[in-house]
This record gives sequence, structure tokens and C-alpha cells, in this order.
Amino acid sequence: MVWPMGEEAEVAIRTARVDDAASIARVHIASWQQAYEGIVPADYLRALDPADRTERWATDLRNAERDGVRTWVADDGGRILGFASVGPARDEDASREQEEIYSMYLDPTMWGKGVARDLMRTVLNAVRSGTPVSLWVLAANERARHFYRRHGFTPDGSERMEEFGGAPLLEVRLRRG
Repeated sequence: MVWPMGEEAEVAIRTARVDDAASIARVHIASWQQAYEGIVPADYLRALDPADRTERWATDLRNAERDGVRTWVADDGGRILGFASVGPARDEDASREQEEIYSMYLDPTMWGKGVARDLMRTVLNAVRSGTPVSLWVLAANERARHFYRRHGFTPDGSERMEEFGGAPLLEVRLRRG
């Protein structure tokens, strides 16, 4: 999918490649630092390491086909603006056919410009019709929860505590379909 971005740039949603790992890591860290400010401890956010995150993304992208994970990036031809990943649901109570959105992050300068909407549409179009899709979101991340509600995701009652930088934070599971 390609859509105009102002007068000069267009954004394409395409399958991620291993050589996108550093750009995905950059977006991942910038998004976390902005979106989770005041939610996740500041020391943890400041300590996010681009080299470590790049290596993790490169490994994930190399293993994607084996693991059944699909990742897309929003690319304006000069830089990666965002990314999203979906694959088999990892929860104990998930059925075999259920999918899970593992990640969806944007460069904070792209928030509110339609890039996330197009990434979400790409993800949902890639999932077999009628397949339930779940995701986990920090309960305190109202911006993300609102975005997911607009795309048909609702809380299913499952919650878990995850630790980030020594702080236990509540995550809620959302489901669609």
C-alpha cells in the first residue's frame, strides 16, 4: 500500500527485511521513550540500547519464516516510519489458529498521520478471515488502547503483570474476532 505524505513523500507498507533491523530498532526505542514516558521508569527508557535492540530485531527477522511471524514496515523511501508484527498467539489459552499482534510502533513524529492505521489494515488483511487476533497493551497506555478500540479490539478480561525497569506494570489483553 502506498499513500501520499504531504506533497513530496509517499509511504509504502512493505515486508520487513533483515537489513531493516537498525531502523526498526530506532523506531522501537523512540516510540517506547515517548509513549511510555511517565509509565515505565525513566532510567529504563534512557537505558534502551540501540545495538542490543538491532541485534534482537535482526535475529527475529532472520527467524521469522520458521516462527510464522510476519513483520511489515512503513517506509517513505528514505526511512522507516513504523512497523508491525503478527504471528501465532503465544498465550496458554490460545487456540492453534489464533494470531497475536506482537508489536506495532511508530516514530512519534508520525503519530496521528494515518501510518498506524495503514499498518493495522495490512496486519488484519494478512490474517485469515475469521481468525481471532489478540494483543497485549499496558493498561496505562490510553493512546494505544484507544487506537486498538477503533480497530475493533476489546478487553477479554485477561490481565498480567510485567516488570519493566523494576516496576510491575499491568497489561491487559485485547481481542478481535
